[in-house]
Amino acid sequence: MINKIYFLSTCDTCRKIMKEIGATEHGFELQDIKKEPITEQELDAMKEKAGSYEALFSRKSQQYKALGLAEKTLTEADYKKYILEHYTFLKRPVVAYQGKLFIGNDKRVIEDLIIELMPNH
Repeated sequence: MINKIYFLSTCDTCRKIMKEIGATEHGFELQDIKKEPITEQELDAMKEKAGSYEALFSRKSQQYKALGLAEKTLTEADYKKYILEHYTFLKRPVVAYQGKLFIGNDKRVIEDLIIELMPNH
């Protein structure tokens, strides 16, 4: 897996994180998931590292409420289907670095990523 960031260019948080970690300086390949949707193969590779599709699924998506998914019991197959159907269901950003996956914008996740990128930071 190459060093890559799956993000949304309209997401201020994604842009802030990418600037903070020096995405271009570290040579990350960038994929705006709205312009270039993730493929099933990419999602499957992410799931291998993350352990589940649920770990990659964003309940903050406006589609989550709109589709009434909070009232449903979702399976792994459902999580996969929704992420592939609509880009907003992918928790963002997803950073693939040195074979590891950093998912979402939780403070702890970003701190771990910064430590990984800049051990002497």
